Amino acid sequence: MKIKLSHIKLNPWQYLILSFLILIGLGTFFLNLPFVRHQNGLTFINSLFTSTSAVCVTGLTTISTSGFNWQGELVILILMQLGAIGIMTLSSSFILAVRGKISLKHKISFFRTQENSSLHDVNGILRFILVITFVSEFFGAILLSIGFAAQGNSFWESVHQGIFHSVSAFCNAGFSTYDSSLIGMNDIIKYTVMALIIIGGIGYHVIYELIKKYKFEKRLSLHTKIVLLTTTLLIFGAALLIFIFERGQVSITDSLFQSVTARTAGFNTVNLFNLHYLSLFLITLLMFIGASPGSTGGGIKTTTFFIVAFSVFKILRGKRNVVVFNRQIPNTIILKSFAILSAYFMVAFFGTLALLYHNSHGFLNTLFEVVSALGTVGLSLGISSEVGMFGKLILIIIMFIGRVGPASIAMLTFKNEKEIKIKFPEESVY
Repeated sequence: MKIKLSHIKLNPWQYLILSFLILIGLGTFFLNLPFVRHQNGLTFINSLFTSTSAVCVTGLTTISTSGFNWQGELVILILMQLGAIGIMTLSSSFILAVRGKISLKHKISFFRTQENSSLHDVNGILRFILVITFVSEFFGAILLSIGFAAQGNSFWESVHQGIFHSVSAFCNAGFSTYDSSLIGMNDIIKYTVMALIIIGGIGYHVIYELIKKYKFEKRLSLHTKIVLLTTTLLIFGAALLIFIFERGQVSITDSLFQSVTARTAGFNTVNLFNLHYLSLFLITLLMFIGASPGSTGGGIKTTTFFIVAFSVFKILRGKRNVVVFNRQIPNTIILKSFAILSAYFMVAFFGTLALLYHNSHGFLNTLFEVVSALGTVGLSLGISSEVGMFGKLILIIIMFIGRVGPASIAMLTFKNEKEIKIKFPEESVY
């Protein structure tokens, strides 16, 4: 019995997951080609881990990125770029760029995976995604090249490092060609990387609204207000706490950098092993929260964190409705936020259990690594390369789930069935 591919119908979530799986497979294949070499050799499991980490813009590594030749670095850079933008968005964008239009089928698919987009604005948003990505990375590469030149690198080496780190920073990937990441780098590099991480992490919807829509409407949406408020509070609040926890041993710039990078970027300017347990626990929380919807980052997202925290605050005060900036949050959004939080918590819980079962690196170190993988961050306490094959497979699965989201995994069996509108009697539960 022959099965025609044209008869196979995939919903947008299935298409998204399949796209990432295919890209991870292709990345693994290219990393195993003869022209890609690593100074310590490259096994299949390490190739798969590196490909998954790059596509999921995580940055966790089991082998040093500096050990790859330039062909290997190029493969990683391309995987980071494609993974960050998203296969569906990128393919639709290229179709739009080449043909000058996009089909209704692609519009609907894009719309259903981007909840804050309107169907009418999809064409403009897709163009904008490509423009803001490459413009940000271009200017970031220039500034970083200047910064790496100030570090004493040659012209071409500075350009090489500038391009790679610009793409890695904007994509919130955290891959670095330096084994010590950005420890010891100058402020030009640190602040440029921070700017790229923030731009890539606040979400295309927010940037689009700030640049395009605000010129005409002169009013920001509730989504944008929440993202900007939460991002600002998390960055400066966490930076202050890290500075306090480290008792001045970490500079203000490095405290600020670790606060920014902890929410899905994965670079570090200080040795994590030297940080206090309080700072490591705070960074773990930041990694769990992650970036904002529609961004290159992962985590439960800033909006989910805000809605859950604000809802709990309102409930404890005896309020029945959650009102933010004179706008009421729908109950469906509140329930979805708690569902996302619970799903991520369960993945982190069982992932930590599974990793602890196969290894004995301590609870905090293991939890840190699992949350880093789930939040697609890439910060590490050095156990990824020591967890063995089963441990690496567990982290690969967690990175993939963290990138496509537990909700997307659940949508594998999604059907467009009509909802049966039956209202059942209510009954309280103590």
